Amino acid sequence: MNAPPRAVDMGIMSCHVCRLVTAYTDDKHAHCPRCGSPLHGRKHASVSRSWALLLAAAMFYIPANIFPIMRTQSLSSKDDNTILSGILELWRAGSPGLAVIVFTASIIVPMLKFIIMGYLLVSVQRSSDMVARQRSKLYRFVELIGYWSMLDVFVVAILSALVHFKILSRVEPLPGVVYFGIVVVLTMLAAMSFDPRLIWDKRKSQ
Repeated sequence: MNAPPRAVDMGIMSCHVCRLVTAYTDDKHAHCPRCGSPLHGRKHASVSRSWALLLAAAMFYIPANIFPIMRTQSLSSKDDNTILSGILELWRAGSPGLAVIVFTASIIVPMLKFIIMGYLLVSVQRSSDMVARQRSKLYRFVELIGYWSMLDVFVVAILSALVHFKILSRVEPLPGVVYFGIVVVLTMLAAMSFDPRLIWDKRKSQ
């Protein structure tokens, strides 16, 4: 089955800001006639920048899981919880539903982003013949789930603001939540830096 033509094959391109469709150009100094933003057929160094951001996120993901993200302190006890220990505490406390949600947002979602983005980058570099439409859906899936990884950060921030009764009870954020926040931001930037149009380049089938 012959693949449908790409925009570049028809000599057109779109602005990333206002989406105005203009004639294709290789001029690196070209600008959108409507909003003035730089025009480019493909994002410059898209693959290398995405790899750099993704690898940096993977490095920060290790201390994000090792270091505690939250300290709960009361008159009788003081507990430092990592992501996994916090999930176990929620499960033991009789909130399995909330534990599953936090586990999904904090463990499964980041791992999915690492695996899918890594696969997309490798497939683009190797000019994979896998159906481009499926890879495009994977990329849209990564964009869709990206924001849910911030759940842990939001939970710690809300608890730190609400539970603060001096010596009686208080919740404090710890370094782990900072590392986890960095992981979320870096993975989102990696997805934003990746140019999904590269998926459709050098393809042999739809």
